[in-house]
Amino acid sequence: MTAPASATGVTLTDAAAAKAKALLDQEGRNDLSLRIAVQPGGCAGLRYQLYFDDRSLDGDKVDEVGGVKFVVDKMSVPYLTGATIDFSDTIEAQGFTIDNPNAGGSCACGDSFN
Repeated sequence: MTAPASATGVTLTDAAAAKAKALLDQEGRNDLSLRIAVQPGGCAGLRYQLYFDDRSLDGDKVDEVGGVKFVVDKMSVPYLTGATIDFSDTIEAQGFTIDNPNAGGSCACGDSFN
């Protein structure tokens, strides 16, 4: 298990970092960061966004795990502090998952929370 991140407050597991690195290598890009954000929307009020970004926003918090730089914007940090991002690749599920202790509840799809 990866040690908790200091700047972003988010933990990116080794599995998640390895998958993000593989996707970046596949694209042949080394100028992108994995951006983790919280935006208004979804059926529960807030929704996660997880995407590769070449921008640097004022107030971004930055960490690096396994050669992957990941960033959280300053408005999302309070919602994501203590969250763990993992990657699952099983018959039952495949994809990135976010375990967030700050979420009071979530919708059935797991894409949004409050």
